[in-house]
Amino acid sequence: MSIPEPSQESAALVTGASSGIGADIARSLARRGHNVVLTARRAERLKELARELADAHGVRAETVSCDLQTKAGRKRLTKGVAEIGLRVDVLVNNAGFGTAGLFQRLDGEREAELVRLNCEVVVALCGEFVPKMVEHGGGAVLNVASVAAFQPLPTQATYSASKAFVLTFTQALGADLHGTGVTTTALCPGPVKTEFIEVSNLEREAGTLPAFVWVSSPDVAEAGVSGL
Repeated sequence: MSIPEPSQESAALVTGASSGIGADIARSLARRGHNVVLTARRAERLKELARELADAHGVRAETVSCDLQTKAGRKRLTKGVAEIGLRVDVLVNNAGFGTAGLFQRLDGEREAELVRLNCEVVVALCGEFVPKMVEHGGGAVLNVASVAAFQPLPTQATYSASKAFVLTFTQALGADLHGTGVTTTALCPGPVKTEFIEVSNLEREAGTLPAFVWVSSPDVAEAGVSGL
Protein backbone atom coordinates (compact mmCIF):
# COMPACT_ATOMS: atom_id res chain seq x y z
CA MET A 1 0.00 0.00 0.00
CA SER A 2 1.13 3.54 -0.70
CA ILE A 3 0.32 6.73 1.12
CA PRO A 4 -3.39 7.63 0.79
CA GLU A 5 -4.27 10.05 -2.00
CA PRO A 6 -4.97 13.59 -0.75
CA SER A 7 -8.60 14.66 -0.59
CA GLN A 8 -10.63 17.62 0.63
CA GLU A 9 -11.89 15.58 3.59
CA SER A 10 -8.54 14.22 4.81
CA ALA A 11 -5.33 15.55 6.30
CA ALA A 12 -1.90 14.62 7.56
CA LEU A 13 -1.33 15.26 11.27
CA VAL A 14 2.29 16.20 11.99
CA THR A 15 3.60 16.50 15.55
CA GLY A 16 6.64 18.57 16.42
CA ALA A 17 5.86 20.63 13.32
CA SER A 18 7.17 24.00 14.50
CA SER A 19 10.73 23.44 13.21
CA GLY A 20 13.26 21.02 11.75
CA ILE A 21 12.24 17.65 10.35
CA GLY A 22 8.60 18.04 11.38
CA ALA A 23 8.21 21.32 9.50
CA ASP A 24 9.94 19.88 6.44
CA ILE A 25 7.76 16.76 6.48
CA ALA A 26 4.72 19.05 6.51
CA ARG A 27 6.15 20.92 3.53
CA SER A 28 6.76 17.67 1.65
CA LEU A 29 3.21 16.47 2.27
CA ALA A 30 1.69 19.84 1.32
CA ARG A 31 3.63 19.82 -1.95
CA ARG A 32 1.88 16.54 -2.72
CA GLY A 33 -1.51 18.15 -2.13
CA HIS A 34 -2.22 16.93 1.40
CA ASN A 35 -4.06 19.13 3.85
CA VAL A 36 -2.07 19.31 7.08
CA VAL A 37 -2.80 19.69 10.77
CA LEU A 38 0.29 21.00 12.53
CA THR A 39 0.87 20.57 16.24
CA ALA A 40 3.60 21.64 18.67
CA ARG A 41 3.86 23.94 21.66
CA ARG A 42 4.96 27.08 19.79
CA ALA A 43 1.73 28.51 18.40
CA GLU A 44 3.23 31.42 16.45
CA ARG A 45 5.67 29.20 14.58
CA LEU A 46 2.87 26.83 13.68
CA LYS A 47 0.73 29.67 12.34
CA GLU A 48 3.64 31.00 10.30
CA LEU A 49 4.22 27.59 8.72
CA ALA A 50 0.50 27.11 8.12
CA ARG A 51 0.35 30.40 6.20
CA GLU A 52 3.39 29.38 4.16
CA LEU A 53 1.90 26.03 3.16
CA ALA A 54 -1.55 27.38 2.39
CA ASP A 55 -0.15 30.19 0.23
CA ALA A 56 2.38 28.01 -1.59
CA HIS A 57 0.26 24.91 -2.23
CA GLY A 58 -3.39 25.86 -1.81
CA VAL A 59 -4.00 23.24 0.88
CA ARG A 60 -5.78 23.59 4.19
CA ALA A 61 -3.17 24.08 6.88
CA GLU A 62 -4.58 24.05 10.40
CA THR A 63 -2.80 24.33 13.75
CA VAL A 64 -3.37 22.98 17.25
CA SER A 65 -0.84 24.13 19.83
CA CYS A 66 -0.49 21.85 22.85
CA ASP A 67 1.95 19.99 25.09
CA LEU A 68 1.70 16.37 24.04
CA GLN A 69 3.52 15.15 27.14
CA THR A 70 0.34 15.72 29.16
CA LYS A 71 -2.98 13.92 28.90
CA ALA A 72 -4.67 17.32 28.85
CA GLY A 73 -2.52 18.34 25.89
CA ARG A 74 -3.38 15.17 23.97
CA LYS A 75 -7.08 15.69 24.69
CA ARG A 76 -6.71 19.23 23.38
CA LEU A 77 -5.21 17.84 20.18
CA THR A 78 -7.93 15.23 19.72
CA LYS A 79 -10.64 17.83 20.32
CA GLY A 80 -8.93 20.30 17.99
CA VAL A 81 -8.68 17.77 15.16
CA ALA A 82 -12.37 16.90 15.59
CA GLU A 83 -13.35 20.57 15.47
CA ILE A 84 -11.29 21.12 12.31
CA GLY A 85 -13.39 18.43 10.67
CA LEU A 86 -10.68 16.67 8.66
CA ARG A 87 -10.12 12.90 8.76
CA VAL A 88 -6.54 11.97 9.70
CA ASP A 89 -5.31 9.63 6.98
CA VAL A 90 -1.61 10.24 7.64
CA LEU A 91 -0.11 10.43 11.14
CA VAL A 92 3.45 11.67 11.55
CA ASN A 93 4.86 11.15 15.05
CA ASN A 94 7.88 13.43 14.94
CA ALA A 95 7.81 15.23 18.30
CA GLY A 96 10.70 14.30 20.57
CA PHE A 97 13.96 15.37 22.15
CA GLY A 98 17.23 13.90 23.37
CA THR A 99 19.67 14.37 26.21
CA ALA A 100 23.40 13.91 26.54
CA GLY A 101 25.68 12.97 29.42
CA LEU A 102 26.42 10.19 31.85
CA PHE A 103 23.04 8.92 32.99
CA GLN A 104 23.90 9.19 36.68
CA ARG A 105 24.57 12.90 36.23
CA LEU A 106 21.43 13.74 34.28
CA ASP A 107 18.13 15.04 35.65
CA GLY A 108 16.02 11.96 36.29
CA GLU A 109 12.74 13.80 35.75
CA ARG A 110 13.96 15.13 32.40
CA GLU A 111 14.84 11.56 31.37
CA ALA A 112 11.32 10.45 32.30
CA GLU A 113 9.90 13.35 30.25
CA LEU A 114 11.95 12.13 27.30
CA VAL A 115 10.38 8.68 27.54
CA ARG A 116 6.90 10.20 27.79
CA LEU A 117 7.32 12.29 24.64
CA ASN A 118 9.43 9.92 22.55
CA CYS A 119 7.54 6.73 23.45
CA GLU A 120 4.26 7.26 25.30
CA VAL A 121 2.99 9.94 22.92
CA VAL A 122 3.72 7.74 19.88
CA VAL A 123 1.65 4.92 21.36
CA ALA A 124 -1.13 7.25 22.52
CA LEU A 125 -1.57 8.97 19.17
CA CYS A 126 -1.43 5.70 17.27
CA GLY A 127 -4.05 4.41 19.69
CA GLU A 128 -6.22 7.43 18.94
CA PHE A 129 -5.97 7.57 15.16
CA VAL A 130 -4.95 4.13 13.83
CA PRO A 131 -8.24 2.36 14.70
CA LYS A 132 -10.09 5.09 12.78
CA MET A 133 -7.81 4.53 9.78
CA VAL A 134 -8.55 0.80 9.93
CA GLU A 135 -12.28 1.53 10.10
CA HIS A 136 -11.96 3.77 7.04
CA GLY A 137 -9.90 1.14 5.22
CA GLY A 138 -6.66 3.02 4.68
CA GLY A 139 -4.00 5.23 6.19
CA ALA A 140 -0.31 5.64 6.85
CA VAL A 141 1.80 6.21 9.96
CA LEU A 142 5.30 7.67 9.90
CA ASN A 143 7.14 7.38 13.21
CA VAL A 144 10.42 9.25 13.41
CA ALA A 145 13.04 7.06 15.08
CA SER A 146 16.81 7.38 14.55
CA VAL A 147 19.93 5.42 13.68
CA ALA A 148 20.30 5.46 17.47
CA ALA A 149 17.56 2.81 17.46
CA PHE A 150 20.02 0.18 16.26
CA GLN A 151 22.52 0.23 19.11
CA PRO A 152 22.84 1.43 22.71
CA LEU A 153 24.54 4.82 22.95
CA PRO A 154 26.53 5.58 26.11
CA THR A 155 25.89 9.18 27.23
CA GLN A 156 22.57 8.99 25.36
CA ALA A 157 21.20 5.93 27.10
CA THR A 158 17.58 7.02 27.45
CA TYR A 159 17.41 8.58 23.99
CA SER A 160 18.78 5.55 22.15
CA ALA A 161 16.49 3.24 24.14
CA SER A 162 13.48 5.41 23.30
CA LYS A 163 14.25 5.26 19.59
CA ALA A 164 14.71 1.48 19.76
CA PHE A 165 11.21 1.40 21.23
CA VAL A 166 9.84 3.52 18.38
CA LEU A 167 11.46 1.27 15.78
CA THR A 168 10.26 -2.05 17.20
CA PHE A 169 6.80 -0.67 17.98
CA THR A 170 6.46 0.53 14.40
CA GLN A 171 7.59 -2.80 12.97
CA ALA A 172 5.24 -4.82 15.19
CA LEU A 173 2.33 -2.46 14.58
CA GLY A 174 2.87 -2.86 10.86
CA ALA A 175 2.54 -6.62 11.21
CA ASP A 176 -0.63 -6.22 13.28
CA LEU A 177 -2.09 -4.01 10.56
CA HIS A 178 -1.34 -6.39 7.68
CA GLY A 179 -4.30 -6.53 5.33
CA THR A 180 -6.09 -3.50 6.78
CA GLY A 181 -4.88 -0.96 4.23
CA VAL A 182 -2.96 0.92 6.94
CA THR A 183 0.83 0.98 6.80
CA THR A 184 3.55 1.98 9.24
CA THR A 185 6.99 3.34 8.43
CA ALA A 186 9.92 4.14 10.72
CA LEU A 187 12.23 6.95 9.64
CA CYS A 188 15.74 6.46 11.04
CA PRO A 189 17.91 9.47 10.16
CA GLY A 190 21.48 9.99 11.19
CA PRO A 191 22.80 13.37 12.39
CA VAL A 192 20.69 16.30 11.18
CA LYS A 193 21.53 19.93 11.92
CA THR A 194 18.34 21.26 13.46
CA GLU A 195 17.30 22.90 16.75
CA PHE A 196 17.26 19.37 18.18
CA ILE A 197 21.02 19.64 18.71
CA GLU A 198 20.71 22.70 20.97
CA VAL A 199 17.60 21.52 22.83
CA SER A 200 19.29 18.21 23.58
CA ASN A 201 22.61 19.81 24.62
CA LEU A 202 24.42 17.82 21.95
CA GLU A 203 26.67 20.60 20.64
CA ARG A 204 29.85 18.95 21.94
CA GLU A 205 28.97 15.54 20.48
CA ALA A 206 27.90 17.14 17.20
CA GLY A 207 31.23 18.92 16.94
CA THR A 208 33.12 15.61 16.88
CA LEU A 209 31.29 14.25 13.82
CA PRO A 210 32.82 14.55 10.34
CA ALA A 211 30.97 16.68 7.81
CA PHE A 212 30.07 13.78 5.52
CA VAL A 213 27.76 12.10 8.06
CA TRP A 214 25.40 15.06 8.26
CA VAL A 215 22.22 15.18 6.19
CA SER A 216 19.82 18.07 5.66
CA SER A 217 16.39 18.26 7.25
CA PRO A 218 14.59 18.66 3.87
CA ASP A 219 16.36 15.56 2.53
CA VAL A 220 15.38 13.52 5.59
CA ALA A 221 11.79 14.70 5.33
CA GLU A 222 11.60 13.82 1.64
CA ALA A 223 13.04 10.37 2.33
CA GLY A 224 10.45 9.80 5.03
CA VAL A 225 7.46 10.82 2.94
CA SER A 226 8.79 8.90 -0.06
CA GLY A 227 9.15 5.88 2.21
CA LEU A 228 5.44 6.02 2.99
